[in-house]
Amino acid sequence: MNIYLGFDDTDDRDAPMGTGRLVREFIYALPKEYRTVGVVRHQLPRLENIPYTSNNSSACAIIEMMDGGSVETLEQLATDHLLAHCAPGSDPGLCVAPEEAVTPEMVEFGQTATGTILSQQAAMDTARGVKLHGLGGTNDGIIGACAAVGLTKFGWCGRFIEFGRLRDLIGDLSVQDLTGAGIQVVSVDRDPLIPLPTDRLEDADWIRPSLWAGHPVLQVRAVRPGVWATAHGKRGKGHAPKPVTPLGTAV
Repeated sequence: MNIYLGFDDTDDRDAPMGTGRLVREFIYALPKEYRTVGVVRHQLPRLENIPYTSNNSSACAIIEMMDGGSVETLEQLATDHLLAHCAPGSDPGLCVAPEEAVTPEMVEFGQTATGTILSQQAAMDTARGVKLHGLGGTNDGIIGACAAVGLTKFGWCGRFIEFGRLRDLIGDLSVQDLTGAGIQVVSVDRDPLIPLPTDRLEDADWIRPSLWAGHPVLQVRAVRPGVWATAHGKRGKGHAPKPVTPLGTAV
């Protein structure tokens, strides 16, 4: 059984690590009763009335529960990790949901959260069938945590920051190297060709596949025959877009 754990608002401007890194440290320390399927980063809107540190992202860890594991133990491990490592000035939220308990309403909540402002009450009303915890500060992190779970279940949003051997895939790679690691490779050129198994991936130092149709999919663009480059690269520090005026508020 897969369990979705949504995390949000765990850092402040002085924190040594952001939410993505905090979640990665969490999965690295899990006992053998839990296997990490992946961790997906989700982008939430940068709106003037939404407080956030730099990028307003949340994250969802997908954990397969093995023999001897329990949802209650996993929930406690996640809670303890957040309380121990989230920044003093943060407003952390945690959502814990078995995959089959993620409702269409939670998916819709996540989709709506990517374009407008939602309230804590809306998150609590939506997540009545799962566990949703505010663990400090204003507890605003429950909004992004709930959204991260819904968006991951949706399956067409976000990018993987952990998946199998993802972080070992650097340097001179073939398409077959990626597909062998469980990552599909898809051209997003205007007139796309099919990346063939022996084709090469150029400058593959930062690979973060998208969550498409519930699977990790690396978007690439053609460089020349038989050679591809990732369609999206790593953004430099200090280059996050500025917040924009909200389109509206949902309650």
